[in-house]
Amino acid sequence: MRQRSIPGARGRVRPLSLLGDPVLHAPCAEVTDFGPELAQLVADLFATMYAAEGVGLAANQIGVPSRVFVYDCPDDEEVRHLGHVVNPRLVTADGIELRGPEGCLSLPGLEAGTERYDHAVVEGFTMDGEPVTVHGTGFFARCLQHECDHLDGTVYADRVTGWRKRRLDRQVKRADWSR
Repeated sequence: MRQRSIPGARGRVRPLSLLGDPVLHAPCAEVTDFGPELAQLVADLFATMYAAEGVGLAANQIGVPSRVFVYDCPDDEEVRHLGHVVNPRLVTADGIELRGPEGCLSLPGLEAGTERYDHAVVEGFTMDGEPVTVHGTGFFARCLQHECDHLDGTVYADRVTGWRKRRLDRQVKRADWSR
């Protein structure tokens, strides 16, 4: 029996793009080449996500403006969800809209109450070009919506409003990585 390799084991950790980097604020391009470069990108995304102790990572967060993200994220029942999606489309975001703490590897050390739906469905492809549909509830649904936002050029800070937005903006200005 062949053992599957650990995601990211063959990847290299890449520098993270931080809030303010233009690559985070532009829509990413569709992937058209499902070859070895894409497989390496997915491995690098996993390696970088694990090194940064995140639960999801989009390609533009490592400076690559392509529609790809990876995840290793629990749902609210502590069920682990592990995978990647190429050319994802958020086809469903519904259920109850909840405000919950949300962070991002591109805004290290910060989080803010962000509204997200508690159910999400994403359709796309694997790095081998096979169709994939990912269903998420709870925290995992938040992760799916967050990563799809990244690929559309949106960071969670763009969704925060009111006093939460003002507080987050102050925290960003004080963060040592934003100087």
